[in-house]
Amino acid sequence: MEQEKIAIIGGGVAAMTAALYLTEQPNWQQKRHITVYQQGWRLGGKGASGRNAAMGQRIEEHGLHVWFGAYVNSFKTIETVYDKLQRPPTSALSTWQQALKPHSFIALEEHIDEQWQTWPIEFPVLPGNPANGSLDITVWDFVKMTLAWLKEWIPQFELAARVKAKSTQLTTKKLRDRYLLRYFHQQIQTLVSDGSEAWQTFTSDIHNLNQEITSTPSLLVDKLNSFVQSNNTLQPQISEKKDSLVVWYIVRKLKRWINQELTELLDENAALRRIYICADLAIAMLVGLIKDKVYRDGFGVINKYDFRQWLLKNGANKQYSIDSAPVRGFYDLVFAYPQGDFKKPNVEAGVAALAMLRIGLCYRGGVMWKMQAGMGDVIFAPLYELLKQRGVNFEFFHQLQQLTPGVDASGQNCVASVLLQQQVSLNSSSEYQPLVDVKNLACWPSEPLYQQINPAQALLLKQNNINLESFWSDWPSCYQAHFGAQLPTKTLQFKDDFDQLILGVSVASLEHVCPQLLAIDDNFAAQAKNVLSVATQASQLWLNKTDQQLGWQYVPFSEEGPILSGFSEPFDTWAAMQNLIDKEQWPASNSPQNIAYFCSAFPCQEYPPQSDHGFPAQAKAQVKTNLTQLLTTNMQPLWPLAYNDNDFDWSILYVKDDVTGSARLAQQYWRVNVDPSERYVLSVAGSSQYRLATDGTQFSNLFITGDWIKTGVNAGCVEAAVMAGMQTARALCGYPQQISGEYAFEAL
Repeated sequence: MEQEKIAIIGGGVAAMTAALYLTEQPNWQQKRHITVYQQGWRLGGKGASGRNAAMGQRIEEHGLHVWFGAYVNSFKTIETVYDKLQRPPTSALSTWQQALKPHSFIALEEHIDEQWQTWPIEFPVLPGNPANGSLDITVWDFVKMTLAWLKEWIPQFELAARVKAKSTQLTTKKLRDRYLLRYFHQQIQTLVSDGSEAWQTFTSDIHNLNQEITSTPSLLVDKLNSFVQSNNTLQPQISEKKDSLVVWYIVRKLKRWINQELTELLDENAALRRIYICADLAIAMLVGLIKDKVYRDGFGVINKYDFRQWLLKNGANKQYSIDSAPVRGFYDLVFAYPQGDFKKPNVEAGVAALAMLRIGLCYRGGVMWKMQAGMGDVIFAPLYELLKQRGVNFEFFHQLQQLTPGVDASGQNCVASVLLQQQVSLNSSSEYQPLVDVKNLACWPSEPLYQQINPAQALLLKQNNINLESFWSDWPSCYQAHFGAQLPTKTLQFKDDFDQLILGVSVASLEHVCPQLLAIDDNFAAQAKNVLSVATQASQLWLNKTDQQLGWQYVPFSEEGPILSGFSEPFDTWAAMQNLIDKEQWPASNSPQNIAYFCSAFPCQEYPPQSDHGFPAQAKAQVKTNLTQLLTTNMQPLWPLAYNDNDFDWSILYVKDDVTGSARLAQQYWRVNVDPSERYVLSVAGSSQYRLATDGTQFSNLFITGDWIKTGVNAGCVEAAVMAGMQTARALCGYPQQISGEYAFEAL
């Protein structure tokens, strides 16, 4: 049997996931020959990280790389990698359980009366392996979860109301509403045993057909929990419509009572305000999911709205909830600011609602999981090692220039050729060996391993500080000026060099690498235009003091450092990453005590042409300015002990050399992700309709993959990228058959 030749362009999460599952079946090499073409010296895409040999082999990331415990497909995939790779026990991270550890402590920032207040949240640790979870949840799963939380919150509201002599009695007068409560009582009367006066009064009013039915908030929420847990309710096509009206009516009644009796108490009681915000948002989501018939039509039906817009439409409190810390924290999480404009947040309501439900309902272990080294070390190094063992070929230093369309033997559009620029020549005929060992762990370096590159080229690269991963690199002109010739290219021809092409670049790259394809395929062009992306910025600080020594006041029982969001710009997210110090290689006599990661969207309205080689440096300089502002001004509410008379104490920054004052900042790390392949994929309102399936273009031999295609998540994240790679592999070889959560946006 002749092998099918598969070319993979790009080494990000989706592309490598596709390669993994294409090689999972027995005897796959008899069927396929797979070659990965990657620009620069490392795999990873937006998830790449590197080790800086000149600075203690420190980890340098693109941003904050933390997984959620609801990333079911991602954990299944990485569990497969580690189990199949079978690293020796002496390896620093020989199992995935050593490589990722559960994390439960989240902090959100509220801006109240011109001051920042920290809202600490410690999620419960749940039993189970995230790889064994499921993303296939229903709207009714959320209804049940919300009502369970309301059952906890309502008594606290009642207590606050009684303390302030507020009413805790509810009456129902309208005929339709009384009918719903009679139906409600009929469904639950055999399920409950309640001798309370409130229940007896409620039952009496129902049986006597009174013109008013009396109840209390606690009574209604308690019995509503029994109602939705019953086997006789929420049954599709039977009682679902009537049951949904009951839920809709009761939660709205509870909301009216809360607003009427308690909102005037919120400004003086932070704990009550936070419970109110959670309850208000949960009720608004619940009402919207029922009113918009998401339980029937799928989450895609509300993607025409921005999430904030949809919450407001369904009754969320504008003053307290719409711009609350949980909402801002979610927008920050997905960098939901087109062009980096923090005044114009935008994310699809269906995408956001589903993501929040999955995060809360589907996680196993910790709500988040922290990598115990860089993402390149924890994810991409073992992926590369396993794929190499299996016989996948890797061609590093091959930058995609152009895809050219053609017509195949059956008259269908296809990709006829792939033009690649060969960025460097190796100094021997052997293939590039990309990994380095750091404390018995295979890692990607933060720059090419120059000793493997042609010496003259390596010297020129270093002299001109060339970044081979940059879209704006002036390497071609430097090379031509020095060697008197253009960089060599390689052209892959359909049938000769590849039968199937997996395009693993990100969506912002499409206009640059395949404009001829977009001119032919209107749907592909619409996807490239409407699925937007945003530049991001990231920084890392190595510190001489712990979080507590800096003045951070919130230490949970787990003693975890925070992952914090909803903070002030230009960096709205902070993660305490002290856990990484022992994976770096600092002198025992002079080692940092702490590490802080920061990230956020990066304001950038327009991107200059490729010929503007100075653009990345200009953008990176702005990140340094933003980082300076963060330290000199913004961090004081979180790190008050890092300031002397309101001046930042620069000595808390760890440095290798004897440097003083603000000059110590130069030895920290910051970056800007402006390259088309590095920008974060957005889910702006109405954009999901333009996402194509992996085989959704007009080109018979082209499979697109990445977190920008149609996946069942439709948002920029590892889980979406993994699902995309799984879908690509399935389209090519039929495996894997099942992908958890991929149909969430479709009608049931």
